[in-house]
Amino acid sequence: MKTAVVALGKIGLPLAVQFADAGHEVIGVDINPRQVELINQATEPFPGEAHLQEKLEELVPAGRLRATTDYAEAIPGADAIVIVVPLFVNDETWEPDFDWMDAATRSFAEHITPGTLVSYETTLPVGTLRGRFVPMIEEISGLKESKDFFAVFSPERVLTGRVFEDLRKYPKLIGAMSEESTRRAREFYESALTFDERSDLPRPNGVWDLGSPEASELAKLAETTYRDVNIGLANEFALFAQQAGIDVYKVIEASNSQPYSHIHQPGIAVGGHCIPVYPRLYLSTDPDAETVRTARTLNASVPAKLVGRATELLGDLTGLKAVVLGASYRAGVKETAFSGVFPTVDELRARGAEVAVHDPFYTDDELRGFGWDPYHVGEAADLVIVQTNHPEYKDLTSSDVPGVKLIVDGRNITTAENWRGTPRLVHGDGQGSTTTTTPAA
Repeated sequence: MKTAVVALGKIGLPLAVQFADAGHEVIGVDINPRQVELINQATEPFPGEAHLQEKLEELVPAGRLRATTDYAEAIPGADAIVIVVPLFVNDETWEPDFDWMDAATRSFAEHITPGTLVSYETTLPVGTLRGRFVPMIEEISGLKESKDFFAVFSPERVLTGRVFEDLRKYPKLIGAMSEESTRRAREFYESALTFDERSDLPRPNGVWDLGSPEASELAKLAETTYRDVNIGLANEFALFAQQAGIDVYKVIEASNSQPYSHIHQPGIAVGGHCIPVYPRLYLSTDPDAETVRTARTLNASVPAKLVGRATELLGDLTGLKAVVLGASYRAGVKETAFSGVFPTVDELRARGAEVAVHDPFYTDDELRGFGWDPYHVGEAADLVIVQTNHPEYKDLTSSDVPGVKLIVDGRNITTAENWRGTPRLVHGDGQGSTTTTTPAA
């Protein structure tokens, strides 16, 4: 099959590689010329994706995968078009911003030829494929869905850094516009993916048809919104436990020993392209979902709440040197999408602190590019806030930050032993965590 992949980012490029590795002739389209150039040189344009570089070195020289900036080169004659263009959300209105998606849809619709399967993998609000993109394609191309082209919503369900593993692990959901569109979508994905055996699933792992685009759209929103709501509940417990002198981590461990409790871990922030975004996409079509709205609002408030707690313990932060450990939104990745570093830095600055940021994945110049002063371990500071649970931070000690007066651990990764002599506030641990611990005589 000739397959075109629209947008070669951290999900789109591994998908293109997966399709090519399965035997498809793949051409990817991206608006970034440098991205296209690197891919055609068989060079991964971003670090951290397992097995991506070695697969590029195999597939690109063999002519099984190439990239272009030209839709007219990639789209005509394609058996399948897979769209993985980012969909953004307005931070103020919480409404979806379709600009990039609309532009990509218009661009490929100008060149689509009859018989093509069109699969949207970008997470969408319920009703978007049927109500927005199919009419747009029909109007621009003059073709009719389920007659001349075949539309399906099939959400990506992978995490960056382990895309190829996740493609094997999780069922591939599809929701198409007609029986023929469903047949073609199933045929395409079964030709492109292989699946791990999983005895824990109610039916065999593989391509799962949900019966409609709307059901498939909701499934992706539901699985990610569940996590945000669950983390919101965990953060609610953590904030209470902090005040009540309770270790919430012991409480969660005990609660989850019963098979009907699955409480997630609290944290200073919920970041990434998915969990902070998709609940707002859900709310765009179900504005009365108060549980979802409350959880999203609570999770977004935790950085300010922890900085506020630090202010209570230290007094006025004006002129104090504060260090935020971690720019990435989660451990082990170089990615700041909706990272908690942004609200944490903003809140510290609003309270008068002089802020520096450290992250092992970022150079000093890259940190400065975000508008932050870089911090180097060994430099003096008054306040430390752990924002990302990078493993490197587990071994830090109070001696690594001369003059430190307080550490706020938003990820429960530090130890009291390493921070002897320094007041230590762990989000969710209220059992004397801010009491100064001194070495035994």
